[in-house]
Amino acid sequence: MATVLSVSGSPSATSRTARLLRHLDTRLTDQGHEVIPLDVRTLPATALLGADFGHPDIVRARTLVEQADGVVVGTPVYKAAYSGLLKSLLDLLPQYALAGKTVLPLATGGSTAHVLAIDYALRPVLSSMGAAHIVQGWFTLDKDINTTADGGVIVTPGAAEALEQVVDQFSVALGQRPVLAAAS
Repeated sequence: MATVLSVSGSPSATSRTARLLRHLDTRLTDQGHEVIPLDVRTLPATALLGADFGHPDIVRARTLVEQADGVVVGTPVYKAAYSGLLKSLLDLLPQYALAGKTVLPLATGGSTAHVLAIDYALRPVLSSMGAAHIVQGWFTLDKDINTTADGGVIVTPGAAEALEQVVDQFSVALGQRPVLAAAS
C-alpha cells in the first residue's frame, strides 16, 4: 500500500505523544502500510537549531519526508501551539515538502482549551507546505493516554474510538491517492 512517515514532535523521551503515535503506527501497519517512525527529539539539537541543512541526519529526515506517501504529524500542545521541536524540523524542510502527500495532524495536551491548536496553528503550516490532503486531525487529552509497565499504550475507550476513526480515514485517503494518480 502506502509508505507513511510517523513524525513525533515531542521533546520528551517518555512522551505520551510519541507512544500514542507508535500505537497508531501498529494500526496503519495492520492495514498494510509501511510505517517509518521519526522522533524529532533524536535528531541532533545543534543541527536543528543551527539550521544545518547539510547534516546527514537532517538530509535523512528530508529524504524520509520526500519518499513518504503520507505523513502523520503528532505534537504535544504548548501554549496553544505545536512544539518548537516540530517547528525546528518543519523549518528545515523544503517549502513544498508535503506536496502531493496526505497528512494526518494529531495533538496531545492537558486541557481541552488547546483543542483548536490543530486547526489554528498546525493545519495552516501543513497546508502552506503543499499537503495535497489534510485529513481531519484529532486532539487527545493526556489523561486519556495511559502507559503499561511494558511501555505499551492504553487509550480510554471514547478517545480510542475517535482515534481509530481518524486513522482509518487517513488510511482510506492514502488508498485513494494511487488510484487518482493512475487515472491521470
